[in-house]
This record gives sequence, structure tokens and C-alpha cells, in this order.
Amino acid sequence: MRANRILAVVALLILLLLLGYGLKLAYSPKPEVLQGQIEAREYHVSSKMPGRIDQVLVRRGDQVKAGDLLFSITSPELDAKLMQARGGRDAALALKDQADAGARKQQVMAAREQWQKAKAGATLAQTTFKRVENLFTEGVIPRQKRDEAYTQWQAAKYTEQAALAMYQMAEEGARSETKAAAAGKAMMAQGAVNEVESVLKDSQMRASHSGEVSEVLLFDGELAPTGFPVVTLMDMNDSWALLQVREDLLSRFKVGQEMSLQIPALDNIRALFTVTYISPMGNFATWRATEAGHDFDMRTFEVELKPVDPINGLRAGMSVLLPL
Repeated sequence: MRANRILAVVALLILLLLLGYGLKLAYSPKPEVLQGQIEAREYHVSSKMPGRIDQVLVRRGDQVKAGDLLFSITSPELDAKLMQARGGRDAALALKDQADAGARKQQVMAAREQWQKAKAGATLAQTTFKRVENLFTEGVIPRQKRDEAYTQWQAAKYTEQAALAMYQMAEEGARSETKAAAAGKAMMAQGAVNEVESVLKDSQMRASHSGEVSEVLLFDGELAPTGFPVVTLMDMNDSWALLQVREDLLSRFKVGQEMSLQIPALDNIRALFTVTYISPMGNFATWRATEAGHDFDMRTFEVELKPVDPINGLRAGMSVLLPL
């Protein structure tokens, strides 16, 4: 009986000790841990031109370098527009060349011959008038004949002047205003060609940055609208940790401060990160409402931290832990 009493007392003492330890754990402040995740820079590769996907040359997980061909698009409508634009450019350039070159040699020669012919006619009319004038002075012919000869001479002079002007115009070529207008039309036509060619360059889409293909949203034969991201690239060399920090904990973070973060996905290794950004405006917390002792809703601020050194195996979406 005595042994049973001793065992009962020992069991009661053990129970009291466990109860006390449990109460201590229950009322002891728990260490607070902030959880965030790894983010990485993404580049969405899209085309300015709508069309049908001709070929996609990459798959998810592929590593690409800047300049590598990702996908191509075909658009018969743009090909037809390019043909029209080139035709208009060729026509405008031909008109410009015509204005710059002026009249043909044969046209200039013909105008010169017409002037020489008119000049000879004017010389003959002048000689004839002088003879008629002498006869009129001597009283051989009436004034009517003299006036007719004078009129013919004046008309021949005007004809010569007109022929000379036509010859000079043919020799000088087009007016400067005409040349400028032709040059302007040629420039407009070339601009139309450049515009279509610029859009068509987007039919062969290449990687603008090195990285890993994280998404391929369209495949061969599918229609791609303007600006739709067909391929998404992720650059893990430009990665950071993103934490949502309550405003009552924000004072523990300063830009430029180094902090050690734990990464569970990489065997709980700890790595140094530097605080690079703290959002200037907080948002209402959606994951935590007002705590006991507070009479206002807590806000959260985004804090970005970049790794001090490259971390092997780091992937976007991994969790990071920061004990406080």
C-alpha cells in the first residue's frame, strides 16, 4: 500500500511538472517569423503584327540567349501591303528622277530648233519690213502694205521670244518647287515602306534578354493578336525576395541593410540578402486583421531584398523565412 502511495505521488508530481511546462509554453511569447517568396524578372515576348503562328522554336525550360529566335508569324495581308508600298515608292522615285533629270536631249534639241526657226523668221520679217519701208518712203506702195510688213515683223519677234522661252525652260528642267514636291512624295513613299517593313520585322521574334522559357502560350497554326505575349522569359540572375511586412515591424528594415533569410526548398540554407526597396505606401492587410490591443487595422508594406551572392538552385516561387 505504501508503495502504491509513493507511485501515486510521483505520478502527480510528474503531471504537475508537465502541466507547468505546458503553461509556460502557452504563455511564453512565440518567435515571430516572416514568410515571403522569391520573385524574378519576367519578359513577355509579343509581336506588333497580328497573324498566324508559323513556328515556335522553344519549349518551357529552355535556356535562351539574347538574340535567339523564339517564334515566327506569317501575315499575307502585310506581305501584300509591303508590295503596294514598294510599288508606290518606285513610282515616286521615278517621278523624282524625271524632275531631277529635266527634259530629254531630244526635247531640248527640238525646242532649240523651234527657237532657231522662229529667230530666222523674225530676221526675215525685219529685212522685209525695211525693204517695204524704203518703198513706202519713195511712194511706190501704200501705207497699208507698210503696216502689214511691220505687223508681220512684230509677230515674228514675239514668236521668237516665245520659242526662246520654251527652249530655256526645256534646258533648265523642272522648277525647284516641282523637284521639292517630287522629293517629298518619294520620301513619303519610302516612309510607308519602312513602316510596313518595321512591322514585318516582328514576324521573326527574338529574345531581348537571356533567360529561361517559363511559358509558351501559343503554338504552331494558332492566331496571335497584336501585343499578345506568346513566350515568357524569366531571368533568375535578376531575382529578389519579397516580404509583406506589417507596419508595426517596418522599423526593423532599412534600405541597404543585410539580413539572413532561410530557404526551406534548398535544405534550409541561410543566405544574405540586402534590402533594396521599401514600398512608399502601405496597403490594408488581407491576411491579418486588427490584433488585440490595437484599435486600428494594420497595414502591410512590400520589402524587396536582393541576394548578396548568387544562390545555386534558386527558383521563383520558393519560400523564404525571416525570424524576428
